[in-house]
Amino acid sequence: MINVAIDGPAGAGKSTIAKAASKKLGFIYVDTGALYRAIALNAVRNGVLHDDVKLIKMLDDTTVSLAFDENGSQCVILNGEDVSALIRTPEISMGASKVSSVPAVRAFLLELQREIARKNNVIMDGRDIGSVVLPNADVKIFLTASPECRAERRYKELIEKGEKVTFEEVLADVNQRDYQDSHREIAPMKPCEDSVLADTSSLTLEESIELIIKIVKGEK
Repeated sequence: MINVAIDGPAGAGKSTIAKAASKKLGFIYVDTGALYRAIALNAVRNGVLHDDVKLIKMLDDTTVSLAFDENGSQCVILNGEDVSALIRTPEISMGASKVSSVPAVRAFLLELQREIARKNNVIMDGRDIGSVVLPNADVKIFLTASPECRAERRYKELIEKGEKVTFEEVLADVNQRDYQDSHREIAPMKPCEDSVLADTSSLTLEESIELIIKIVKGEK
């Protein structure tokens, strides 16, 4: 099996780019961030997002899984419910960053991620895939873009969805998320020594996808 690990900050386009590259390569795409978002959604629903003790206890009654359709598209199943569309709000994004700093949550999701990788050719993206989840991945990529570029992309997405936000608010969220992810004690976000750096700040979406495919194929 071929395992590709893509790490990088929030808003770098990891999910969109990895999903498209996976489809072209015939790989399974695994959005690990969606798993943490599902845990965050469950924590918000149960009112335990900011209480680690209760959050950890909640895991005993939580089931999270990924389902893939015939096109390889991923659905996130939380306690038997497809929550794919419910986990993409700014509130859940910040919640995901919060729960991902809890060791018990990371351990809870770790084996699920590794099991998928053992059975499939995968492109898996997240914050610590190359360093923790798949340390022996065949290809490791650190996908990034400037905070302003990432905020602009996110801002456009939210506006298209009808959200009432300002660019300044989105940029502040991006910077806060970067700080949280890179300064947490458990598995902080940082490039692996053997990662290939892919900066998409000046690239179009198609150019970014092609860059990832070239790296996977060893052409870049």
